[in-house]
Amino acid sequence: MDYPLLSAFWTMLLFFGLILWLYLLFVVISDIFHSRDLSGWGKAGWLTAVIILPLLGVLVYTIFRGDSMSERAVADRQRKQALYQAFQPSAVQSQGVADEMAKLVDLRRNGEISEEDFQRAKSRVLT
Repeated sequence: MDYPLLSAFWTMLLFFGLILWLYLLFVVISDIFHSRDLSGWGKAGWLTAVIILPLLGVLVYTIFRGDSMSERAVADRQRKQALYQAFQPSAVQSQGVADEMAKLVDLRRNGEISEEDFQRAKSRVLT
């Protein structure tokens, strides 16, 4: 089996180039479908161009719509980050309330605070 080092390097380069190309193709197709400013016919036209002439279609798409493509990606990332941030405090807060209530119950059980103090502290923690 005669397979020189340069041929192995060239094969790896082509393989990783193919992987990169497929990733770019899927990103462009995903962007076509997520684009709200394109009509149905516009999406069909771009999709046809990308599928029929893949290299030229993706190149032309990124030239003409590359800026809006990145803006949509940034807006989507910000929306996901806002949803994540909105979720986080509620999870942390509920855990803090549960911990505070457990401490209050222990204090009442040990006789360190009265029932009246417990009710007052409980209403403060739960609001």
